[in-house]
Parts: sequence; C-alpha cells; structure tokens
Amino acid sequence: MHTSPSLFAPLLPSAASTAPAPASSAGSGTGNIKVDLLVVGASFAGLACARAAALAGLSVVVLEKKTAAGTKLHTTGIIVKDAVDSVPWLADVPPALVRRIEGVRLYAPDMHHVDLHAPGYWFWATDAPALLDWMVDSARACGVDVQLGTLFEQALWLNGRWEVPLTRGPCITATYLVGADGPHSRVAKALGLSRNTRFLYGVEHEYQGARMAPDLLHCFIDRKLAPGYIGWALEGVGVSQIGLARRVGHGDPGALKLDPLLRKIASAVTPGDAPPVAVRAGMIPCGGVLPVVARERALLVGDAAGMVSPVTAGGIHTALLHGQRAGEAVARFIRREAGDPATWFVRGYPGFRLKRTLRWAFDHFQNDWMFNRLLGTRQMRRVAELVYFHRKGGSPGS
Repeated sequence: MHTSPSLFAPLLPSAASTAPAPASSAGSGTGNIKVDLLVVGASFAGLACARAAALAGLSVVVLEKKTAAGTKLHTTGIIVKDAVDSVPWLADVPPALVRRIEGVRLYAPDMHHVDLHAPGYWFWATDAPALLDWMVDSARACGVDVQLGTLFEQALWLNGRWEVPLTRGPCITATYLVGADGPHSRVAKALGLSRNTRFLYGVEHEYQGARMAPDLLHCFIDRKLAPGYIGWALEGVGVSQIGLARRVGHGDPGALKLDPLLRKIASAVTPGDAPPVAVRAGMIPCGGVLPVVARERALLVGDAAGMVSPVTAGGIHTALLHGQRAGEAVARFIRREAGDPATWFVRGYPGFRLKRTLRWAFDHFQNDWMFNRLLGTRQMRRVAELVYFHRKGGSPGS
C-alpha cells in the first residue's frame, strides 16, 4: 500500500477545516450548474466513481468529450475474475456483452506453448464499446448527468469551489473534481498534477471468422515483434481480437504493424480472408501510479493516475474498484464524515511494487532464447500463473 506523502500535493490554500455543505443541483443566479461532484471522463473509472457517488446521494455530472463513451477505445476489454468478485456493479452486466475465457495459452518465441489454468479462475472477454455505453445508461439511471460530446478545458478555484467553464452550456460549479480522462489527462494538466510519461503502444484488429483454439487467451512472446510486451489473440464477443503492443522508447519507430505477427502465428491463429471489421490503437501507461495524483478537493483515478499494471497492462479492474471507492470517499467528505479524500484516500492506490520490478526486468533482460528454454519448466509456469491469475496462480501440482 502506498504511504508516500507525495501522492497529495497541497498546491491550494486550505479553504476550511471542515467539509463544505452539499451543493445544490439547481442552477445559481448566475446560470451556473452547481453539483457536489464533477467527473471528467466517461471511462470505467469515471463512471464507477460517478455512479457510487450518486447512489450515496450526491449530485453528479460527468463530462465526456466523445459523443459516445464506447467509441475510439484503446482497451482490449478483458476483465479479470477478481473484478467480477469485487465490483458488485458487474453482476448487472447483460450476459450478451461478455464471454468467458477459461485459461491462457502462452507461446515461446519458437511457438511451442504451455496452457495455464487456475482452479475456479476465468476472464471475461467483453464487447467493450457496448459495455461502456451500457454503463453510461446505468449511471444515468442512478441520477448521474452524463454530458457526452462535452470537452473539459480548464478548472478555476474560486470561492472554495471548482468553476469549470464550458464552450457550450453553462459553467459548472463543483465541490469536488475527479479526473478520469485517460492516460493523457486534461485534468492532470490543468491542475498541475503528475502526468504519464512511460507507455506501451498497442494495436488491435477485430475479425469475423478467425480461427484459433477457443476459450483461451493466446499470448505470444517475441522480443523483436513486441519488445517489452506481447502479442495476443482471443475469441471475443461476436468477433475475434488479435493485437500486439510494444514498449515505447526514444528512437523507437512510431508505426506498429500487425502483419508480421499474423504471419508468425499462422499455425495457431488465422484471421481468415476478410479484412478486419475494426481497428483500435493507442498508448497504455506502464509506469505505475503517478507521484502526485491529488490536490485539495480534486484527485485522479484510473489511467489518468497511471493505475495500470506495469506487467500485464490491465487496468479495468483497478479502474472500476478504485473509481467506485473514490465516489464513496467523496460522498463521505461531502457529508462531513471524513476529511478530503485527496489527503487519505489516494494513499491506498496500488503500489504495484512487484509488478514494477517485473516490468524493469522484462524491459532490461527480455531474451527469446531464455523463454524458448525455460517456458516449459515448473518455475516459469508458476511465475506465469502468478502474473495471469494473481493469488490463484502458482497452485501446487501445476
């Protein structure tokens, strides 16, 4: 657990020793909209935060620059079982939006492989665009005002509240501000908080009619094609997903082509003759939680805070869990039951200590010869199971 005081930067003068009274959702005399909580970003983290705060009785607005939350996503959309177990909201997800993946097939650079399973453990492949759109509808049903197609540009600290002027529409006055607006967070920039600087770059294609062993997440290690990360393939919801990501460093080429991976894995995974029905690409933060993620009455959560596993690049679980907890913490603050979450809540963000160590080792010592020799050994299998299955991995007899 993080205990570093650098997670909270007291960059603003203290307005009061106690929390303010709840704001009214009605507009003020100046035409402003006054709310308890303003969330920027209709992401997994932002929507979980907004919904939890609304369920706790707060007035909440979410600003999202895209016209639909599910468009232009940069995520594969895999949700681990730990998330399903720990985030009650996921129990309401329509079954048509998810598909169970029972295990992992991990391929060495020479394409020999091992199958990894953990008792009772599975993943969800999701229709990520439809899932986020469903989450928007679910949050709205709880009373959240989700404003799509609305760009956050700046936030001003005036009279003990945040003033957020909009290009179109009235200014929003909020008691609390949460930035959940992705790896290149505008909120972080506007508030002088830390910003992500270490990334993986990934590209993923969706195909109709691809062929592979079903019910498995196929993962491919290859230092030349995917330095610092992996390639992957899975049968998703209505489509098959095939992708590749690599570490981004100085002097690395900007373009990332999927064709070399497709040629290499053709004996195990073939996309079929039709072109991809969808393509997504984007940057994935991999440096861990950022040093300064909060200031008075404002905090970052999700990718904006660097809340992504440095090893697996998975972030949906932590986004949903800590987004929900952030909404609950803000509600406690508004009700005067706790202090500003910027001073205590963010210290519970995941430290990823072991995974940051593994990330460093993978970046500096990734070696195809080593993986070819060691992948089938008991020790390497246990390490891989711990990476993919967390506490369920590394089971005796595996």
